[in-house]
Amino acid sequence: MVQYEVSNRGLKRILERTVGENRASWSDKLDDALWAFRTAYKTPIGCTPYKLVYGKACHLPIELEHKAYWALKHTNFDIKTAGDHRKVQLNELNELRDHAYENSLIYKENP
Repeated sequence: MVQYEVSNRGLKRILERTVGENRASWSDKLDDALWAFRTAYKTPIGCTPYKLVYGKACHLPIELEHKAYWALKHTNFDIKTAGDHRKVQLNELNELRDHAYENSLIYKENP
């Protein structure tokens, strides 16, 4: 099965369970369903789709604001330190994607 078909089926399930069978009102709740789908742990890839794309967990806005303030304070606006930290994050993201790819291959092999 193609990945987009799996994703679409997951979104359809979320919408059916939260809104109901009435597809006319699905568009009102699509953003919420997408957020739920993107932040839900997926066994085949071993993480959430959000983490796979962005390399970090999804946080609520208040948590983001605090983390951004902490990061700026922690790096003291030092561009070299921030750049070095970002390189480490990008390497971790590549490792996460490689791990997710390996997990998906293992998952496909097991019926």
